[in-house]
Amino acid sequence: MEAYKQEFIEFMVDCQVLKFGEFTLKSGRKSPFFMNAGGYVTGSQLMGLGEYYAKAIHDTYGDDFDVLFGPAYKGIPISVVTAIAYSKLYGKEVRYCSDRKEEKDHGADKGSFLGSKLKDGDRVIMIEDVTTSGKSMEETVPKVKGAANVEIVGLMVSLNRMEKGQGEKSALVEIKEKYGFDAHAIVTMAEVVEYLYNKEYKGNIYIDDTLKAAIDAYYEQYGAK
Repeated sequence: MEAYKQEFIEFMVDCQVLKFGEFTLKSGRKSPFFMNAGGYVTGSQLMGLGEYYAKAIHDTYGDDFDVLFGPAYKGIPISVVTAIAYSKLYGKEVRYCSDRKEEKDHGADKGSFLGSKLKDGDRVIMIEDVTTSGKSMEETVPKVKGAANVEIVGLMVSLNRMEKGQGEKSALVEIKEKYGFDAHAIVTMAEVVEYLYNKEYKGNIYIDDTLKAAIDAYYEQYGAK
């Protein structure tokens, strides 16, 4: 596992963004783990988050893209901090764009988007926090494609939960099959378990035998094929 992935797992735990216990997801599933990117709230946390996204995007997609698109709401700050980090780490200026939940009908920046306007020929990378079912792409992809003649290069999320999307395959696989672009994560849940299982980190063991059994049971029911 790459060093930045190990660091990112520790980063999620330190920021209390990745939690273990019992959680009810938006899908109604009862999960023994939960990741909430809304938990990144300080300057240093957001700066670190942007750098991890930038490194993962650079390693996965290279530099041949123009725009980072972060769907409202959680995707907005992620796309902003990643654009900043990309400039800092790789010296490449990329634009950020996000959608509005409600169209603005006044002022110089009226319309359905924040940040840069999408232009014909733009190569776009989508950014989200986590994708469980892939339903968010059903709203976002038509918005992006309808704004200009753009190419969506791929999607990057923080964590691949590795569970069924709307069918039997993972949400990231379903997205690729449905929309034709790659979908990747900074880390997978398998990597998280591998790294934290029965390992003491800052005086705590976050995934012990009991929690590992709960995670295994969860994947027996909801794991992607």
